[in-house]
Amino acid sequence: MEGAPDGFEIVTSEGSGAEQLPASSQGTAVGEAGDPTEKPLLPEPAGTAQLEESPQNSVLPKNAEKGTQTANMIKDNETLKKTRPNFNETVQSKNQKHFPGKSIQQNYHMPDVITVRVQRGLDSFREVDVKIERPAYNKPFLGGFRNMSTGVEFHNAGSQTKPIKRSDKGIQLFCKETQTVVEKNKRQQTRNTTSTQMTKIGLYVSNMTDKLITPGKYFTAEEYHKRRLEAVIVLQKNFRRWHAMNLLQNLKEQKRLRLEQEAQEELQKKWEKEEKLRREYEKKLNPKTKEDFELLFHDLELWMQEETERINRTLTGAERKAALCALLEEETQLIACIGMHKLDANLENQQKSILHLLRKCAQPRRWKAFDGKITEMDTQSTLRGKELLEIYRSITTKDIPKDERTSVLLTVKCTVKEHECKLTQEIVALIDREIDLMSREVNECNLEGLRKRICTLFLQYIKIPEVNPEVAELLKVPQDPLKLYKKVYFCHSCENYLASTEFPVAANSRTIGRCRSCYRLDNEARQREAYLKYRLILEDLRKSEVDYQDDSKIVFLVQLPDMQYLIENIWNCQSALSASNDLYDLVMVRWDKQHEWSPWNTILLTKEEADAHLKLCNLQKTYEAPFIHKIEQKHIRAKNYFAQIPVMSSFLHRSNNQANANSYQNQSPLKLKK
Repeated sequence: MEGAPDGFEIVTSEGSGAEQLPASSQGTAVGEAGDPTEKPLLPEPAGTAQLEESPQNSVLPKNAEKGTQTANMIKDNETLKKTRPNFNETVQSKNQKHFPGKSIQQNYHMPDVITVRVQRGLDSFREVDVKIERPAYNKPFLGGFRNMSTGVEFHNAGSQTKPIKRSDKGIQLFCKETQTVVEKNKRQQTRNTTSTQMTKIGLYVSNMTDKLITPGKYFTAEEYHKRRLEAVIVLQKNFRRWHAMNLLQNLKEQKRLRLEQEAQEELQKKWEKEEKLRREYEKKLNPKTKEDFELLFHDLELWMQEETERINRTLTGAERKAALCALLEEETQLIACIGMHKLDANLENQQKSILHLLRKCAQPRRWKAFDGKITEMDTQSTLRGKELLEIYRSITTKDIPKDERTSVLLTVKCTVKEHECKLTQEIVALIDREIDLMSREVNECNLEGLRKRICTLFLQYIKIPEVNPEVAELLKVPQDPLKLYKKVYFCHSCENYLASTEFPVAANSRTIGRCRSCYRLDNEARQREAYLKYRLILEDLRKSEVDYQDDSKIVFLVQLPDMQYLIENIWNCQSALSASNDLYDLVMVRWDKQHEWSPWNTILLTKEEADAHLKLCNLQKTYEAPFIHKIEQKHIRAKNYFAQIPVMSSFLHRSNNQANANSYQNQSPLKLKK
C-alpha cells in the first residue's frame, strides 16, 4: 500500500480481514493502474497493530506464531510493494513445514503481542513489543481492491490503524452538517413532456398560446437595498397609521364612556336631589316624626320673617299694624293646624310603638353559630308573646262581622280568666257588656268608646310580667323601685322625673338642664330651628369613624349643639373648597386621615370632594400654602372653643403632645444634615 512509510516492511499480518498480504503481479494499490478485474471492497473487521516505539529505518517482525522471518534494509528509492515476497512463496516456521502462502493466509491468526526488531545502525538492532488491538466494532471501509483471480483483498492504510485523536483546543467545534445549509436537488420537467416543435418548412405551429418574455431592468445591490428600505418605510407608515387609528378609537371610546359616566352621575345627583325635595315636601304635607314637625315649624318661621320684612318695607302706620295683626292671626291658624296633625301623628306613632313592643316580646331567641349561621329558638315566653300579639291584633281590627268579633271577645275572656285580679274582672265585665250590646244591634259608632277601653285594659294586662315574661326587660319603668334612683333626674321646666336618656347633655354643660320635650317645645315657640341637617352630618361622621376601627372617642362626645356651632360659626355652613352651602350634600371628614377625628382635625367638604380628599397621601404637596394656612386657622378656633370643655381638654393636650413630637421628628433630620 502507498500508506506505509518508506524503509519499513511488514512481513506478517492478521488474517481477519485486515491483512497486508504480498500483492501479486496482477494487483495494484489504490490510485495506481492495475488489473481491470480488481474492484472496490466492502468493509470488513480487522485488527490494528500498535507500536510502542516509532521505527526509524526498518521493522522486522519476530515470534509470529513462534516463526522467524528476516528482512533487509529498504533503500530510499525502493517501495514497500517491491520488497514484498510473491504471493506463491512459502514461509518457514519452526513448528510447521513449508506451506504455500495461501494456506498460511487462511490458517494464520495474529497473536496479541508480537516482537519487532528495529535496526538502529549497520550492526545494531532493537526489539520492540507491538500490541495488537482487536476492536469490537467493524472498521469502516475506506477504499481498497480485490484481486479477481486470487481473491486477495487490499485495504487502504486508514482502515488498518487506530485513528488519531485530535487535541482539545478548548473551542467547541461542530460538524459540517451544522455549519452548512442543506441543499436539495429536484428535477423539474417542462409542461410539454413530449417534445418542443418549431415552425419549419412544411410544418406550421400555432403561436396563439405563446407568451413573450422579456428580461427586466437590471438593478444593483445598492438599488436593491434602497428598494427594500422604501418598502420598509411604506410598511412602517401603514403600521403607524393603523396604530394611530386604533389609539384614536380607544381614546374616543374612553371619552364616550367617561362622558356617559359623568352624565349618569349628573342624572343620579339630579334624581337624588329631586327625591330629597320630594321627601321633604311629603314630610311637610304629612308630618309623622319629630324631625318632620321641626322642618314644618322652621318653614313657618322663614315664611313669617319674609312676610314681616315685606310688610315693614311696603306699609306704614295703621296699615302696617293691620297687616301684622292679620299675619299673626294666620300664623295662629297654621300653628293650630300643625297641632292637629301632631295629635294624629302621635296616635299613629303610639299604635306603631305598641305593635313594635309586642313584636319584640314575640321574637325568638337568636344566636350566631361557629359557622356563621343564625339559629333561632322559640321558648315558652316567646310563644306566650306570639299568642298575646295575635289576640291584640284581632281585638284592634275594625270593620269585622259580629260573629268574628264575638269569637275574638270570647278568646280574650278565656285568656284573662287565667289570672284573677281586679284588672281581669273589669275586662271580663266590659266584654260581657259589648256582647250584650251587639246582641241588641247597637250601632258600631256607639261601641267605639267601649272597644277602646277593652283594648287599653288588655294592653295593660299584656304589660304585666307575670302574664308576659318577655315584657319585663322592655318596660321603661323597671319593676324594682330601687333602680329608679340611679338614672332618674328631675326636669325643672316640666317638673317631671325622667330617665337620663331624656336629657340632652352638651359637651360643655355642667348641669342636667331641661329635658328633650321642653327643648323641643321651646324651639317650636321661639327659635324654630331645624336640626335635621346637622343630625345627618353627625350620623354620617360617626359611621365613617367606626369604619376606621382605630378606637375613635372624640366624635361620640360631640353632641348636636356642638356640631351646629362647628358648622355655622367655624365653617360658615359651606364647603372649604367649592363653597357649596347645601348642607344635605356636605360631610365632615378627617383633615389628616392618619389621626382620629376631632374638631381640630376636620374639614367640611361635599361628598365628591371628601372622597377625593381621603385618597390623598401628602396634603402639603396637594394643597397650596394659603389654603393650608386657612384650614389651620379654623382648627385653632375650634381648639379655643372646645378647650373650655373639661372632657375635651385631655384629648386636646394629647393631640398637642403628638403634634410636637411629629414636628421634632421632622426637624431632627434637617439639623443632622446641617
